[in-house]
Amino acid sequence: MDRIVAVADQTIRRACGFAALGVCLTMFALSFDAVLAFRAGAVLTTAVFAALLYLGHRAPRFDVRRTELWSVTGRQLRLPRERAQRLLGGVLRDRYLWHADRAALLAIGLWSAAGAVWLLRLARGAAGS
Repeated sequence: MDRIVAVADQTIRRACGFAALGVCLTMFALSFDAVLAFRAGAVLTTAVFAALLYLGHRAPRFDVRRTELWSVTGRQLRLPRERAQRLLGGVLRDRYLWHADRAALLAIGLWSAAGAVWLLRLARGAAGS
């Protein structure tokens, strides 16, 4: 069971890593305006959260034989199809939702940073007047 969870984490984290690369590069491209960069990062990270949430709720019903987790671990399970579906679908659901929770925390942090930078810019503008 630990191997199944480890493989599920590995496949999800690989996808999240590519998403994080895209978010970071977008934020870097918009770094000329810190508020805009943080807002874009927050919006994109919120989209990643929504995608992980969707995948987590879909996982128990989605055919696990079409996943990377099945190609790595499923063939060695030697379980009936229904039992393997319940086992692997449940593991994928738990791991997707765990990663969605972390993406939500990161999105909240980015939204907070955007708000803080905006408030600092607003306060600096008011002090300069």
